[in-house]
Amino acid sequence: MHVHILGICGTFMGGIAVIAKQLGYRVTGSDANVYPPMSTMLQEQGIEIMEGYGPEQLQPAPDLIIVGNAMKRGIPCVEYMLNEGLPYISGPQWLENYVLNTKKVIGVAGTHGKTSTSSMVAWILEYAGLNPSFLIGGVTGNFGISARVTDSPFFVIESDEYDCAFFDKRSKFVHYRPFVQILNNLEYDHADIFENIDAIKKQFHHLVRIIPRKGEIVAPYGDKAIDDVLKMGCWSNLVYTGKEGAELSYRLINTDGSSFEVLDKSGTSLGTVEWESIGIHNVLNALMAIEAAKYVGVAYETAIRGLCDFRMPKRRMELKGVVNDIALYDDFAHHPTAIKTTLDGLRKKVGADKRIIAVFEPRSNTMKMGVNHEQLADSLAIADEIYMYAPDGLKWNTDELADGHKFNVCHDFEAMVKAIKASAQPGNVILVMSNGGFGGIQNRLLTELAEK
Repeated sequence: MHVHILGICGTFMGGIAVIAKQLGYRVTGSDANVYPPMSTMLQEQGIEIMEGYGPEQLQPAPDLIIVGNAMKRGIPCVEYMLNEGLPYISGPQWLENYVLNTKKVIGVAGTHGKTSTSSMVAWILEYAGLNPSFLIGGVTGNFGISARVTDSPFFVIESDEYDCAFFDKRSKFVHYRPFVQILNNLEYDHADIFENIDAIKKQFHHLVRIIPRKGEIVAPYGDKAIDDVLKMGCWSNLVYTGKEGAELSYRLINTDGSSFEVLDKSGTSLGTVEWESIGIHNVLNALMAIEAAKYVGVAYETAIRGLCDFRMPKRRMELKGVVNDIALYDDFAHHPTAIKTTLDGLRKKVGADKRIIAVFEPRSNTMKMGVNHEQLADSLAIADEIYMYAPDGLKWNTDELADGHKFNVCHDFEAMVKAIKASAQPGNVILVMSNGGFGGIQNRLLTELAEK
């Protein structure tokens, strides 16, 4: 059976491509934005990628077209698909129909931390010998891929609240049939499809409604928006983590979160996690992953030992290189809260004396629209110097953030690269943050810095 995937280089759709390939389908796909790490992973899997969205890519017609949510009416291949009456389906619906209906699903939902936390759960289950299937919105550090399917009963999935397709505007996660569901956090995001945070809460409520009574919800202690969701109704076993007295809490050994004790409800230590990850947000993610794994049979002590070998996914505080004693990290952070917690973790890792240069691209639809932009200055304040790229098309005045001191708003990409090169000195740390390709600035900066 030949499936063609429209929008194949998105992290979710790329994962579907890998799963379909492993199930024995002939898989091809097309995308307008082809860049690593997803393009590299797909090519390594032997999946043919076509650039652009011309109707000729659907000739001869595949047996089924899996449509990504980046596809819109007016795109030539979409119009051709509809005019010719070709069979099509959304990615989440395909997963539900062909894969998840036979699996015990462990889902990870939340505004932040979905990729990291679902990677943790998958690795814990792997470490425990359970050989899980998974689909994660990034290339995992331990597996080197974003998705796989096995004969294990367990399937770990990143539960995204974004919509399914132009013909199915429900959140993806309503198709996933979770048995265990992590609700990591909830803030306002995806302003292009949600009018306000209450609209997102409603979708989370729909997710909670399909979790079995014998299933489990793992929730953070003290997240008001998540509490609001659960007040709408909760029919499953509910467990809280994160604070003293909750099912699991923590005691920091290193302030950057690279070493911490896991504590049970009585405050007794269950073991110590020493890992490469940093930031309190990742400590909290770890607690939720440990608890979710416990519900499907992995002992706390086993999960803790497993996390000591955990490797963060690509583009999650990923060290891209060190050139002339200048370290460059790459991170997917794009929401003010994620930016702030990521920078806080980096500051605690490198110390107060290291000069941090933050490089940010407001690329998400929410950021392009200017939602939450009033929080940006505060979220980036931990950095010593800030460069924000402001391309044409943003719907807000970015220049109001420039302070003539450390916050630089750059409208010219090349000029920004030159300015960062001139500013960076030996001993500095550069942190690039974007949820897109950002013009390949990470490798470009490493090349430029080598010439200093």
